[in-house]
Amino acid sequence: MLRLLGWILRLALAAVVTTVVGAAVLFWALDRFAFDLPDAGRLAVYEPPTATRLYAGDGRLLAEYAREKRVFVPYDAIPPRVVQAFVAAEDQHFWHHFGLDPLGIARAALANLRRLQEGEIGRPQGASTITQQVAKNFFLTNEVSLERKLKEAVLALRLERTFSKEKILELYLNEIYLGGRAYGVAAAALAYFDKALDELTLAEAALLAGLPKAPSAYDPLRNPQAARARRDYVLGRMLEDGYIDRAAYEAARAEPLVTRQRPPESFVVADFFTEEVRRQLVARLGEAGFYEGGLAVRTTVDPNLQALADRALRAGLSAYDRKHGFRGALGRIDPAAPDALARLRAFDPGFELLDWQVALVRGAGRDGLEILLPDGSTGLVPLAELAWARRVDEAGRLGPAVREARQVAAPGDLLLVEPLPGPGRRFALRQRPLVEGALVALDPHTGRVLAMSGGFSYRQSQFNRATQARRQAGSAFKPFVYLAALEAGMTPSSIVLDAPIVIDQGPGLPKWRPENYSQQYYGPTTLRVGLEKSRNLMTVRLAQDIGMERIIELARRFGIERGLEPFLSTALGANEVTPLALTTAYAMLVNGGKRIEPYLVERIQDRWGRTVFRRDGRDCPGCSGVAWRGQLPPEPADERPQVVDPRHAFQMVNMLQGVIERGTATAARVLGRPLAGKTGTTNDAKDAWFVGFSPDLVVGVFVGFDQPASLGPRETGASVALPIWIDFMKGALDGTPPVPFRTPPGIHLVQVDAATGRRPGPDTKVVVSEAFLPGTEPPAGAPAPIAPSSDLPTAGPVLPNGGPSPGGLY
Repeated sequence: MLRLLGWILRLALAAVVTTVVGAAVLFWALDRFAFDLPDAGRLAVYEPPTATRLYAGDGRLLAEYAREKRVFVPYDAIPPRVVQAFVAAEDQHFWHHFGLDPLGIARAALANLRRLQEGEIGRPQGASTITQQVAKNFFLTNEVSLERKLKEAVLALRLERTFSKEKILELYLNEIYLGGRAYGVAAAALAYFDKALDELTLAEAALLAGLPKAPSAYDPLRNPQAARARRDYVLGRMLEDGYIDRAAYEAARAEPLVTRQRPPESFVVADFFTEEVRRQLVARLGEAGFYEGGLAVRTTVDPNLQALADRALRAGLSAYDRKHGFRGALGRIDPAAPDALARLRAFDPGFELLDWQVALVRGAGRDGLEILLPDGSTGLVPLAELAWARRVDEAGRLGPAVREARQVAAPGDLLLVEPLPGPGRRFALRQRPLVEGALVALDPHTGRVLAMSGGFSYRQSQFNRATQARRQAGSAFKPFVYLAALEAGMTPSSIVLDAPIVIDQGPGLPKWRPENYSQQYYGPTTLRVGLEKSRNLMTVRLAQDIGMERIIELARRFGIERGLEPFLSTALGANEVTPLALTTAYAMLVNGGKRIEPYLVERIQDRWGRTVFRRDGRDCPGCSGVAWRGQLPPEPADERPQVVDPRHAFQMVNMLQGVIERGTATAARVLGRPLAGKTGTTNDAKDAWFVGFSPDLVVGVFVGFDQPASLGPRETGASVALPIWIDFMKGALDGTPPVPFRTPPGIHLVQVDAATGRRPGPDTKVVVSEAFLPGTEPPAGAPAPIAPSSDLPTAGPVLPNGGPSPGGLY
């Protein structure tokens, strides 16, 4: 008996010694890897990567950017059943252990030993606690090694000493990947059930808790049987651990596994605008700050105006393209093939179709084309809608007129078509234009970019022609030449000679002989008429008189800076400018000469809802904490710098009204309201412009090929860009009352003869209300004021007919 007792004591002593030595070895090993581990306390401020969202000006969602789809939820907002399900599934001793689970480790060790004895090969069974998983997910990799497990253990012990159990669970439940591109339980609830966490049933919570073990294997969308078995296992663990009773367990097991995928987000379509915002914010915040910052960005875009801009630009580019012939079918499919419809549906033209469709020609006769559409229905393209589709040869020449539909297409051809209004399934032939363009709309008083369309197809080309294309402005630059003349003391009625002029460009260079677009000369002409009719010779002579330095200095005040050389050709718009910059310059004319900068972002809030950026930083003491009782809103101080005398700005606006009323943009009179603007066309018609405005909206349109080439004989800003502007403004101003341009103090409006600038007389045909500064208006019966330049000799011999003008712009 004493011998047995001695053996027992010796065994107990050996066990104690072994335990102490083992513990010492364990802590030595843990200390071995502890010195280079990260500080677990960093997680005290947990800011997981969350999505940044862009919102339109009316609050609708514009875009969402994220590397990980996650919705952060604090612990207190997570329902107990969700917490209980994950604890039961992943770490049943979580509330009682110190970061490591000795019983779990022993159980896993025995299981792995048994597998080795039985010759099984595979990944060892783990015994990671939730705390260890947090340590691994935040600080370590998925490497299977003893060193990684020891580091994980050290970090788990530190986490338990630093944070409460609730905080550790908050970290875990928001960070863990649960499949379906969902990180965290809240994102997973939306991804699999389209529910908030507090809407989940017990069975749904158990299904989510079963996913961490193997998200792909237990994906309820792809592997519903495995997912259900795993869900039932979790429910069993919850019953065993006392979280639920037998009745709740049975009811949850009986619940069918029904997933409900979240419908796609409804986004406002503004692709070029959105990409410009993304580009600017990434440059400002960095990739991580933007994609992981969880920002809420309120932008300036007006969804209604943006839709109008996209539609107007697309329609205008397509209309221009149709004037220049048909380039043929997109491809061919045998209409008799059994898979013809499937191949038609699968055909990708490479750009956004919107309201267009790809169609397969089934029959081609004299009076039309019979087409098959992707929905299996048929339709007709009548001959009248094919009249434009004259074939184009390699030299760009148009073929014979279309008299029969079979001239255009044959059975098996794939075409683009657009539904026609009215009864019957009738369609018009379309083609993707080669020409490109841009449209940008601004609030002239603030610089808010209300709409931006940078090309025909964002999918096909992300190059934003509104902000990235630098093109010659042509005659759209002339208002700043004439404004400089007004600053120099001239008036809209001042006379400048419209006659040939030859410019000596220096030794070894040819003479420059600019000419008018009409190749005619009109003699002494008022500044108003010169601008309205876009006379090149007057503009060059005017620039020569007042000096290019004055013009360049003024243009820079208006934000036009690139390529401004002290050469007379600059007065005709030889400098390069982006559509956004030129439109902004025009905005400073209509707003009374106030300096503005175009902007796309109104406000940025961080993930906690704090405003970290606000565009309008002005103080407004009366704007907050005031109950509205019908009083007028407070007006913050106007801090916009004055770049030009508001009276001169109004004179220019008044002259630009004449461009629409009597000049090169008379087509815009159809809108029937006060409007102003200027056409622009460069040499060989490589660039076409129209920039114009109402009192509260300024819009610029540019059209041209990405690789500069002629738009064609007789194509101008008035024929190519102006129709797009009119189409947009018609929709943008619909339902709003006509508003006159605001007249600043110090302006005298005087009735004068539109042609001579003098007071009206018996021979006057058109009278205009001209804007003068006090003391500059012509007295009754007086001749028109003569600009000094009309008395100056030309800078070379005056030719009877100027001939071609190398470098001249019109």
